[in-house]
Amino acid sequence: MTDHILFSAPASPFGRKVKIAAAVLGLSNRIRVERADTSAPDSRLRRENPLGKIPVLIGPDGAPIYDSRVILEYLDMLAGGGRLVPAGGPERIASLRLQALGDGIMDAAILRRYEVALRKPEEFSASWDAHQAGKVERGLAALEASVPGEAVGGGEIAVACALGYLDFRFDGAWRTGHPRLAAWVEDFAARVPSFGATLPSA
Repeated sequence: MTDHILFSAPASPFGRKVKIAAAVLGLSNRIRVERADTSAPDSRLRRENPLGKIPVLIGPDGAPIYDSRVILEYLDMLAGGGRLVPAGGPERIASLRLQALGDGIMDAAILRRYEVALRKPEEFSASWDAHQAGKVERGLAALEASVPGEAVGGGEIAVACALGYLDFRFDGAWRTGHPRLAAWVEDFAARVPSFGATLPSA
């Protein structure tokens, strides 16, 4: 029974995060994915999310749910709770913190991509790009020093999607200096089939 709509885009790491989460929870068959154009001023996306950002999930009641962290909370509750994000205590904080780190790396990497893809060459800001690159590198360094475990929760999914986006948009250059993290994401891919099934595309 397909009773949810997910507005996303093939290249979006945040949309990928939601798709993987849905698969892990056994909810993929309840979600129809529709491609959204974040630049279209008259799109339904902007009517559902005033920020015009993806992903957005529309539930059976027609109410929009965003952003990806909130969608994961919703899907987790739909599946019974406590599977993607612990219900409480230090474990919950640790999971949410890991998810925030993965999301932050994705945010900074996307801004770097936009700086190249959307600006004219003469408008490119090397200082802005370096600022975002610094966030990515510090995030990777933190993860290399404390590699995520074998759980498949919201934090681990976010980190995997962040690394997948760096592979997709930045040719996997991050792997050379972060061998433990590179080994971790390979193991994650082997354990979580939906990671390979949701590879990003242009």
